[in-house]
Amino acid sequence: MNTSLILTLIGPDRPGLVNAVSMCASQHGANWMESRMAHLAGQFAGVVRLEIDAARLEQLETALLALEREGLRLAVARGAAAAPVAARRVALELVGHDRPGIVRDISAVLARHGVSIEALDTECESASMSGEPLFRARAELAVAATTDLARVRADLEALANELMVDLDFADVQGPAVIAA
Repeated sequence: MNTSLILTLIGPDRPGLVNAVSMCASQHGANWMESRMAHLAGQFAGVVRLEIDAARLEQLETALLALEREGLRLAVARGAAAAPVAARRVALELVGHDRPGIVRDISAVLARHGVSIEALDTECESASMSGEPLFRARAELAVAATTDLARVRADLEALANELMVDLDFADVQGPAVIAA
C-alpha cells in the first residue's frame, strides 16, 4: 500500500539541492508526484509530495532528515487519506498597487465562504510607466457545489473596489476533487 509523504524544504540556494532530495527519494523507492519550488531572497524553498510503499516509509524519512547535514532544513509529514468531495474549480487573478494586507483580506473573504485555496502564486513587480510596486496574485480555488458563487464574487468585487485593485474571478471547466 502506497503512502504520501509531504516535505517542506528550505535552505541557502545552491546547485544540487533538488538532485539531493530526488536521489534520496529514488534510492528508497519513492515516486516524486508533485512539487512547488522557488528561489526567495537567496533561499531555496519547496514543497514536495512523494509516494512510497508504507513498508519503506520510515527508512525514507530517516534518510531525508539526514539531508539536514547539507544545510537543508526539512519538515516531513505523512499525507492523510481523505474522502474526495466534488467542487467547482475557480481561477482568481488580482493586480493592483502593493500594500500590506492584500492576501489577508482576500483569504478572509474566501475562508468566510468556505472556499479552499488549492494554489496561490504572488509577486511584486514594478509598474511599467510609474515604477511603483504592483502586487499580482493568481489562485486556483476549489468551491463546494453548495456554495453560492455569486455571493463569493460579490464580496470579492466589493473588496477589490475598497483595495482599488483589478480582480478577475472565473469558473474553470470541469469539477475539481478536494479532500474533505
